[in-house]
Amino acid sequence: MRRLALLAIALCAVLLTLAAEGNRCARAQATARDIDALKQATYIYIGTVRKDGNQSRNTPVWFNVTPDHQVLIETGPDSWKAKRIRRGSPALIWIGAADGPAFIGKAEITSDPAAESRIIADYPQRYMLGRIGYAKPTKEKFDSGTIVAIKITPIRDLPAGFKNDPGKPAPKLDRAPAAVPSTAAPRR
Repeated sequence: MRRLALLAIALCAVLLTLAAEGNRCARAQATARDIDALKQATYIYIGTVRKDGNQSRNTPVWFNVTPDHQVLIETGPDSWKAKRIRRGSPALIWIGAADGPAFIGKAEITSDPAAESRIIADYPQRYMLGRIGYAKPTKEKFDSGTIVAIKITPIRDLPAGFKNDPGKPAPKLDRAPAAVPSTAAPRR
């Protein structure tokens, strides 16, 4: 009986921890800085985290934003970003330019029909090349697995001036950035 009680307590602790993590991610949202930048940007630059924990090279991609400020992109299922995201890599996002405002987000490959439909509908409205059919995402491409949708939920901003530095350690998804050392002289 005592063993069963201990097991129940341990299970409750695990469930509470998981619920807290889920709430933390649910509360994470784009900042006003990012929302404004996303409204004006034509591209985002996405990087991922390699198995060794280092940053990959970022690449410009088309994107759109959902009403709740999640970023949607599409890519080939065998692209490095898709492979790394499938493995659990967060996304490092620079908005508008390779040195634009940056955030780290939880990235996931999704087969959500609403996300796919939004990409299919919004890309041609947003991008001239999408209107004329170049690299235009279609239901057939999603259904056949030629492309996959990726949903990125912003978790936290990265410091101003954060640069892509392939081969260097990537910031952690769940950890605030280290404080910038003060340049002021210590008080005596």
